[in-house]
Amino acid sequence: MELQALAVFCGYRDGSDPAYVEAAIKLGSALVERDITLVYGGGAFGMMGALANTVLEGGGRAVGVIPGFLMERGQGHPGLKEVHVVDSLHERKARMAEISDGFLVLPGGLGTLDELFEALTSMQLGVHDKPIGLVNTKGYYDPLIAFMDRALAQEFMTRDHHDLLMMDREVSAVLDAMSERLAGLDSEIVRTRLD
Repeated sequence: MELQALAVFCGYRDGSDPAYVEAAIKLGSALVERDITLVYGGGAFGMMGALANTVLEGGGRAVGVIPGFLMERGQGHPGLKEVHVVDSLHERKARMAEISDGFLVLPGGLGTLDELFEALTSMQLGVHDKPIGLVNTKGYYDPLIAFMDRALAQEFMTRDHHDLLMMDREVSAVLDAMSERLAGLDSEIVRTRLD
């Protein structure tokens, strides 16, 4: 099986470092190059907007999934041709999971963490077996990785569950690992911590 549609979770804001938006742009370009459909939260601003704009400008396919109350606030991307308007954040996550082959996380805030941990927990419980990747741009997620290491060390997590998340600082490395896992090949969990 190939990676044909990817759910991406990332910030609704740009963040303080231009590298975060640059990572979203790199991901958008990689999705177009690999002919992978972007499935994302449907936003027009921040990293979400930069990601969608890059995909659309490159001639790729972008699918937005957004709750109606956010559309009413004017937060939906006006350039999207495919938008699923749902009733709640819970339904948004379910729909994104349903129409995607995997999940990828860029820097973001509470919503991004919520989406990441729901995908991980669902995989841990056997609800899905879709690959989950994390782009650790400029070490943004180093504290999260340290937390997961601590949860493993304190026996609140097994090694198998700890290693569900494929991580690297480079978009291409994470996409390659996810594609390999989806294809059923052995893929190492890449954990680069250096700049």
